[in-house]
Amino acid sequence: MTFVKTRHILFVLLCLAALLVSAPSLAQQTSPPQPTETNAQQDNGLGGLGGIPALSVTTGQDGSQQYSVTLQILFIMTALTLLPALAMMMTSFTRIIVVFAILRQALGLQQTPSNQILLGLALFLSVFIMAPVLQQVNENALQPYINEELGATEALAQAEIPFRSFMSAQTRESDLQLFMELSNMDPVSSIDEVPLTVLIPAFVTSELKTAFQIGFLLFIPFLVIDLVVASVLMAMGMMMLSPIIISLPFKIMLFVLVDGWAMIMGTLAMSFGQ
Repeated sequence: MTFVKTRHILFVLLCLAALLVSAPSLAQQTSPPQPTETNAQQDNGLGGLGGIPALSVTTGQDGSQQYSVTLQILFIMTALTLLPALAMMMTSFTRIIVVFAILRQALGLQQTPSNQILLGLALFLSVFIMAPVLQQVNENALQPYINEELGATEALAQAEIPFRSFMSAQTRESDLQLFMELSNMDPVSSIDEVPLTVLIPAFVTSELKTAFQIGFLLFIPFLVIDLVVASVLMAMGMMMLSPIIISLPFKIMLFVLVDGWAMIMGTLAMSFGQ
């Protein structure tokens, strides 16, 4: 069951990469180059395996050999390098990780929780929030593609629809209008007509704004504790003692008493309409 879920998530990430990285040249199916004698000799050990030829060898008249890598392999490698960025920019990951970073700063903790723990929390919370979207991609794109009911192009188009709906619901109209003006786009009657190259930066901008708003609300109670502790220390004439050291236990105690982690997780999930 875990393997199936992992395969579904991997297919979704590949769909995200293909939506932005795919070039017009990739849409045209080209016939594979005819192997030369050198290629034929090298392919004997492969047993006629199918797929994209990664390396071609050309033998010159003087016996020298030239090696070239196909453009398809370059595009695939580029898509794989962009997968982490696409996973962060087109999901709820950005808002969550920014809120966690602001929370750690408000508590006055430099390395606790560590970056690995915060990234893991943000990743699995993002999977939880994006579960309905991933389910739609699985039902409308992945399963028909596996059953050979849809081609690769049609599957990518179907996988784009749930992500577009998710990003559209979380994007402010002002941010969307800003990037439409920057791209010199004509007014559109529906947000479905907005290309992903405009929708994604507008979505990320909206996510950052929302994350900073949530972070501001988280910062206020801890800032009040810092002010109270600093005032008490100044009144007692203990100005050489750092207020941060004294206020840290009180901030941790307050965070634990109000069940802060559960409150933040629930707030972040509900902010996406979960």
